[in-house]
Formats: sequence, C-alpha cells, structure tokens
Amino acid sequence: MQVEIKNPRITCYKCMRPSSTCICKHISPFQTKTRFIILMHPKEYKKEKNGTGHMTDLQLENSEIIVGVDFTNNNRVNEILTKKDGCSFLLYPGKDNFNLSISKSSEINSFMGKNPHIFILDGTWPCARKMLKLSKNLQKLKRVSFDNKIKSKFIIKQQPESLCLSTIESVYTVLNLLKEGDLEHCETKGFLIPFEKMIEYQLEYILNPNSKNYCPAANRVVIPKDMYKKNMERNVIFEQE
Repeated sequence: MQVEIKNPRITCYKCMRPSSTCICKHISPFQTKTRFIILMHPKEYKKEKNGTGHMTDLQLENSEIIVGVDFTNNNRVNEILTKKDGCSFLLYPGKDNFNLSISKSSEINSFMGKNPHIFILDGTWPCARKMLKLSKNLQKLKRVSFDNKIKSKFIIKQQPESLCLSTIESVYTVLNLLKEGDLEHCETKGFLIPFEKMIEYQLEYILNPNSKNYCPAANRVVIPKDMYKKNMERNVIFEQE
C-alpha cells in the first residue's frame, strides 16, 4: 500500500533548512589563517536545521566538521594534532586558560603561532563536557578562552546561562579578538547574518497564527531570556500584555 505525501517539505541540502527559509543567499565564506575544527556531537548533528555548527562551517573556508563523542582514537583528529605546520588548541572556558580578551598582540602571536588549529566542542554543555571527559587527546591540548561580555542572540534555544554563546557566536568573538591581536585580517562584519536570519525565520514562525507554536497572548516584542535554568519548558520568552 502506497501512502501519498501531500506537499512534502523541500529541504536545501547545503544549509539543511526548508527551502522557504533557506539562508544560503546570506552565506559568504571567507579565508582565515586559523583553522577551526568543529567537533560535533551526534545529537547536534541530527539538529542541523537550527544548529550553528554547520552554519559556522559554511561561513569559513578553513574549517571542517568531525562528528563523534570520544575522539581519542579518531584518525582525522589525531592527524591534525600531529601536524608540524600548526599548533592545536581547545576553545573551552576556564580560569587558567590563555585568555584572548586580556592578552596583548605579541602574547597572542607568540602563544598561538602563525597557523593555529582551534578545536570547538559543538553540542549542549552536558554533551560537551562528556566529549572532553572521554577524549584523552583533547584533554592534553592547551586551552584558549575569552571574557564574554555580550548576551547570546540565540533566544530560541535554551542555554545554561545568559552569557553562554552558540558556536557561531563564539567563533565570531574569537576571530575579532585574533584580529585585535593582529593574527587575523579577515572581515567579520557579516559573519553573523545567516545566524540572525535563522532567528528571524524562527520568530516569524512562532508569531504566525497558523503555526502550532503560536502564542496568542503574547506581545510582538521579544525579550531575550534571562531565566535560563528555572524556565526550561519555554524556548522563547515574550513580554505579556
């Protein structure tokens, strides 16, 4: 027995979004000295539509995605780690890390080298912690971090804290700090446009009366989330009338 599917949703196989909300026209990849290796948790890989790891990779010419949980014996990861033409680092928060926000240009260049490779754990915070706990090769890497002074614009997704950033926002911040340190000379002005467009599409859907997630009692003014842990059931907080 054949089942007829009416009005099947057409997906863009580049950005992995429905064709009606495709963000490809906003993608403008550029070259960087730094190579970004996005270690993506399998659960995050399945959520490519709203995941920013895939979007980050599309925006960068010098990047790649490796999917997994334990990278201890991952051939590609270990191949990168043993390269002689670049130093590898892990972007991860921590007080004892090399802080890009407070380091001078000479310190950044001396620490990072000419062709740094930065590994990024792409997944929820619990998933990221598990990935690091299992991956003994990543535990040995020097870690870099930054002082985050902005609130994430990823208001359609729960974050552990208000200052936690998505993958694309983190890379954007790192690139700008490396530019200040004279290690990068790329133009990052439009780097977040695909991300911002994705948020716009999602909000239009939520505010659409024909949407199953429509909130009729909500005002059209969207307030960025502040209460992250206490209100886990809501993805977007609206100002009530």
